[in-house]
Amino acid sequence: IYEKFHAIILISEHRRLVPGARRRVTITPLRFQQSLRISTLSCVPQRRNRATCLLPPATPVTLPSMSSDSQGAFSKRVVEVMLPLALPVCYSYSVPAGCTAAPGDYVRVPLGPREVIGVVWDSEGEGEDKVDAAKLRPLNEVYDTPRMPEVQRRFVEWVATYTMSEPGAVLRMCLRVAEALGPEKVRIGYRAGGELPQRMTPQRQRVLEEADEHFARPALDLAHAAGVSTGVIKGLADAGTLIAEKLPAFARYPVPDPSAGGFKLNKAQEVAAKALRAAVAERNFSVSLLDGVTGSGKTEVYLEAVAATVAAGRQVLVLLPEIALTSEFLKRFERRFSSSPAEWHSAVRPRERERVWRAVARGEALIVVGARSALFLPFKDLGLIIVDEEHETAYKQEDGVSYHARDMAVVRASLGAFPVVLASATPSLESMFNVEAGRYRHVTLQSRHGSAGLPEVEPIDMRANAPPTGSWISEVLGQAISETLEAGDQVLLFLNRRGYAPLTLCRHCGHRFSCPDCDAWLVEHRFRRQLMCHHCGYTIAVPQECPSCSSEGTLVACGPGVERLAAEVAERFGDHSMVILSSDLSRGETLRELLDDITKAKYQIIIGTQLVAKGHHFPGLTLVGVVDGDLSLGNGDLRAAERTYQVLCQVAGRAGRGDKPGRALIQTFQPEHPIIKSLVARDRESFYQYELKTRDRGGLPPYGRFAALILAGVDQDTVNSAASRIARAAPRSDAIRILGPAPAPMAVVRGRYRVRFLVKSGRDINIQAFLHAWLDPIKLPGSVRLQIDVDPYSFM
Repeated sequence: IYEKFHAIILISEHRRLVPGARRRVTITPLRFQQSLRISTLSCVPQRRNRATCLLPPATPVTLPSMSSDSQGAFSKRVVEVMLPLALPVCYSYSVPAGCTAAPGDYVRVPLGPREVIGVVWDSEGEGEDKVDAAKLRPLNEVYDTPRMPEVQRRFVEWVATYTMSEPGAVLRMCLRVAEALGPEKVRIGYRAGGELPQRMTPQRQRVLEEADEHFARPALDLAHAAGVSTGVIKGLADAGTLIAEKLPAFARYPVPDPSAGGFKLNKAQEVAAKALRAAVAERNFSVSLLDGVTGSGKTEVYLEAVAATVAAGRQVLVLLPEIALTSEFLKRFERRFSSSPAEWHSAVRPRERERVWRAVARGEALIVVGARSALFLPFKDLGLIIVDEEHETAYKQEDGVSYHARDMAVVRASLGAFPVVLASATPSLESMFNVEAGRYRHVTLQSRHGSAGLPEVEPIDMRANAPPTGSWISEVLGQAISETLEAGDQVLLFLNRRGYAPLTLCRHCGHRFSCPDCDAWLVEHRFRRQLMCHHCGYTIAVPQECPSCSSEGTLVACGPGVERLAAEVAERFGDHSMVILSSDLSRGETLRELLDDITKAKYQIIIGTQLVAKGHHFPGLTLVGVVDGDLSLGNGDLRAAERTYQVLCQVAGRAGRGDKPGRALIQTFQPEHPIIKSLVARDRESFYQYELKTRDRGGLPPYGRFAALILAGVDQDTVNSAASRIARAAPRSDAIRILGPAPAPMAVVRGRYRVRFLVKSGRDINIQAFLHAWLDPIKLPGSVRLQIDVDPYSFM
């Protein structure tokens, strides 16, 4: 190989994980600049039983494929199985006589003393170290379910390679619903038909009023309709009043009707919809950025692309950043298609998740609306992905496999050769950069739908309009709130900080309440009477005295949260109904009900965190007050300015979406800041150009690349020692800069000390190959965990 391809291949020795485990070599180009010099490259198995080998960029490599004749019957008896574990390799298993297993089959295999569900990745092919199948452990079961599509297996490998994760860890995200692989469970339903019970209660009476004599319903559905517990249903069944019947395992999802109830689009919307429908008709990979101001009707436009895809018989995935957005979206969806889509997010019950997984694999669920994890569902024929609010940081997963769902959606569309649509009123700088580079199509909506106009944005200079001591609402904002309420309209007060106060201290000795397991202050939640750490969940009851000096009545809350703001609002505007929207106070169905009540104007004052800034339509809302417009600007994050602009623009866009004009007032100590000036002037382009130039000068994303290395362990000295070893082993390069090691801004989280490296490079550098060459030879203590985050979004 060296003589033929002029390549240096180094293969690290590794144990065979099971008898007969194979070793395979693949050759991967390494794109380094000429100035990048590495003295030693080490290769470890990263994908299946493979060793990653590095070649100079100018060397084209084509390995001959193996003919079917040369494989013989042996390859049919041995298969490689990828397991959903943090492993870099596949395991080899024999296929029992009379059984067949092909790539993509879901199988149950022995692993030590237990059994694990995995996926057949390859049949065994070339290699000198073939092992007789008789020496391998056999497959225990091949599940009778649709195989994992080849494109999804390629997607798993791509994500693992890019994020530098073990392929098995990525596969684990595809196998979250193991119950869906087995036989469908029989459901039991109940219908009326028996004699009345001897003892009748109001709860039983309501059940009988809801029960039907001809159609059986599951106990949970019947109990929910009657407002009782399932125990009441079971009691009536035991009494013979309700008759139990077997139900189909799962009801089929209704087929959406693309022509059911199309929205009446204006001229600009029709032009945008035509462009998206054309992208669907091409049946090829493309990325379209649907860039429209708040209230311009982006959802109605991209639903036209969804309709075109469904009409072609293909599946659609719509990604939303927050569960809270699904309620409003589902209503629009049902109006458009006369049916409900499949949902996939953390609030979906396990049985429903099983139903969704099966329907997606069979191609029965044509449209799925979900969170970022929906990317890893086994779509049979995916033809379109919509990423709504594509700028949202909620699409970035920090724990486990660190990936950004927006970027991975683009990859998934590329592998599947179909279009993807990114929609936002405040697109990310990365997306705008790709538009300018010609990689993405730009589809724009410049005005709001109907008669609604964009809100007027006004800054309130807090240096000249400071609120009274102990208050957080300036007189200017307070007067505007009073006028709006008198006119019968709704008010939204935005403060992106949960709880009552971010810090509690003792006025006598200065003691500050901090988390014992994290480098963070405890946040007071007065409604719960608790002090809580927002990083690990540690809580204590609010004490009556200082634990340091034992003084009573000396504890004071510092700074505002939404609960403290609500207390001030209740004192000043107590005659008006008020609601707080915060992720720690309202979730799931409760949150959906609150949002519906706000839409119906049951609440006049809404106080919320960034939960209220995303895609909601409140037609009666005419005033938005931003209590602290500077809150996110001083956190040292390279994206702080971009995020602040996006959230302020989005929350201001909640005003004036109905018949009345709206306005937004921003309390700030920096009214001259480019962000505030751009918002006031409605000049988004000036902010984008300012921010892009700033990033370009510093070589920051999207003009450069970052990778974060975080070492964490319970012993600080061990972590620091490991960080020193890694630092000494760092290759020297003019093309890549290594910052660190240094304590992370959050130096302790959940009792683990954290040390951070930040690797910075240009866009044309293969940063993953550099990290492999640097880190693979280093063996860390078992007590120290190394997390690699390529393209990090959090710098804490």
